[in-house]
Amino acid sequence: MAIFLRTGALALLAALGGCATISESNQQTLMLHTILDNREVGGAGCVLTNDKGRWFVTSPGHVTVQKSAGNLFIDCRKDGVGAGQDRVASSANASATVGNAVLTAGLGYLLDKRTGAGFDYPETLTVLMRRSGARDYQNDPPETAGTALH
Repeated sequence: MAIFLRTGALALLAALGGCATISESNQQTLMLHTILDNREVGGAGCVLTNDKGRWFVTSPGHVTVQKSAGNLFIDCRKDGVGAGQDRVASSANASATVGNAVLTAGLGYLLDKRTGAGFDYPETLTVLMRRSGARDYQNDPPETAGTALH
């Protein structure tokens, strides 16, 4: 019976060896830039949010976030200048995905998805900002004749 327990324990350790939750950090450092009219905007306050938490950074700057399989939402603002928002998708880490497929028959992938360790965001994030009070022509409804403009 003891041999079966040892063999089972070794098999479990080998399976988890391909799991990014065991072998990789669940945190990632990102560089954030804000751009307005093809120029970098310094001093914009940005909030980054995913299902694991919320982080604050002043652009340009580095911020360490907890990884997630979900999207990272970015909201940046600078008084008197403008604001910008972006959404960045995470992608499965290639080495973690291969290790999970080979060694854990997909169990490691499910664990990594829950912890976020097997997923990465792009290392450099660029948020395009709009001037304060500027209209968003892509999302505004078309104006009709006789509509007063304010």
